[in-house]
Amino acid sequence: MNNFSKNLNDRFIDLKNSISEEKWQSSTSQYALAQQLAESDKKLAQRVMQRVCNMNPKNEEYKQFYNLLTSEINSKNYNVSKIIKKIKVPTGKFDAKKVKVFIVKPFIMFVCIPFLIFAFYQIFIATERYESQSQLTVQQPDSAATMDATMALLSGFSIGGSSNVDTELVKAFIFSKDMLNYLDSKVNLKAHYESNNVDFFTRLNEDSSDEDFLEFYQKYTEVLIDEKSGVITLKTQAYTPEFSQRINQAIVVHAEWYINSISHQLAEAQVTFINDEHLKITSRLELAKKNLLTFQQRNNLLDPEAEGLAFQQITYGLESQIATTSAELKSLKAIMTDKAPQVMVLESTLSALYQQLEIERNRLSEQGDSSNNQSAVSEVLTQFSEFKIALEIALQSYTSSEISLQKAKVEAYRKLKFLVVVETSTLPQDGKYPKIFYNTSLFAVLLLMLFGVGRIVIATAKELG
Repeated sequence: MNNFSKNLNDRFIDLKNSISEEKWQSSTSQYALAQQLAESDKKLAQRVMQRVCNMNPKNEEYKQFYNLLTSEINSKNYNVSKIIKKIKVPTGKFDAKKVKVFIVKPFIMFVCIPFLIFAFYQIFIATERYESQSQLTVQQPDSAATMDATMALLSGFSIGGSSNVDTELVKAFIFSKDMLNYLDSKVNLKAHYESNNVDFFTRLNEDSSDEDFLEFYQKYTEVLIDEKSGVITLKTQAYTPEFSQRINQAIVVHAEWYINSISHQLAEAQVTFINDEHLKITSRLELAKKNLLTFQQRNNLLDPEAEGLAFQQITYGLESQIATTSAELKSLKAIMTDKAPQVMVLESTLSALYQQLEIERNRLSEQGDSSNNQSAVSEVLTQFSEFKIALEIALQSYTSSEISLQKAKVEAYRKLKFLVVVETSTLPQDGKYPKIFYNTSLFAVLLLMLFGVGRIVIATAKELG
């Protein structure tokens, strides 16, 4: 039976039975089918388009094509090909070749598609990271203000301040494994970095090693040093504002403990060493005093030097008397006989003076009577000089040691360092990372550069080939 002998309803049912259910429920397939039927059966095409419009009432192309078909049927104009050309709508057919050619184009494949994927990740998938900030500085006390001028000159003090060595030491400790272990035990840092609520590319892998954990921590922590002012800016990242602040606060507390402890340890070690040496010198001084006192008590002498001088004066006095008596004796012998009483008295006196002089000289130079525990004056003076020199050396050493000890204490105080908080840890309100515009722009530039280099390399290879 001819299709046109059937009524429109039957033709519509036959059309439905002739195609699959999937195409029948697809408005796109029905739209393409209506365009094909418009050449041979315009009314059936209109009926199909009526169904398509019911399925997609908001599609303007479908409505326009349906209205044009209706207008053509009413005006008895069956030149449907002109209608199709007039509306210039797409055929709706799936042209696999055109799509394949479009996709395999190098620029689309290597630039556009990767850029869209990366931009989609940055905008919709990447987890926000919050950054907390604090500022620190290492300071030393102004020791010159607490000292007298002499000690200040002796110690060479200047105004206290922070050095680059101290700030670099703080930076190295913040990035150290010891700091990481402290943070993990204090705030459970690793569990936060491995949270399943964070996207795969942002979080730390659960099977990560200690080295990976340290590298990840250093990546999310930033330390900036102002060389002019010595101010240290500490920035820490986390997935929540509160946790980023907790990390920052924990780092500040532990860094402060570290700087204070090492400075006190160094100062204490220096003072302890100098103090031990001072105690040894003090013991030597006490021993020298004791030896001198024992020597004086053993010889019953308060000042052997003064007593030796007295013995010398006695000797000199006896020599003077001998000289005077000898002169008188000679003058008397000149006018008197040897048996004269006056001559005999002077001779007896002169003999006694010689004997006494001999005794005094023996007391000064010769060894005394060992049985009576008596020593010669010269020996006593020699021993006394040795003890006295030892005491003077010990006293000088003690004086120098006392100055060194005081200087060491001042130097130790000078070496004390304190970590001062200039700005407390902030609580961020907005996520600073990822920087979507910056990241996507940079990624696009890199893709374009790589694509351009690749095209140049390929073109050069073809030219050389």
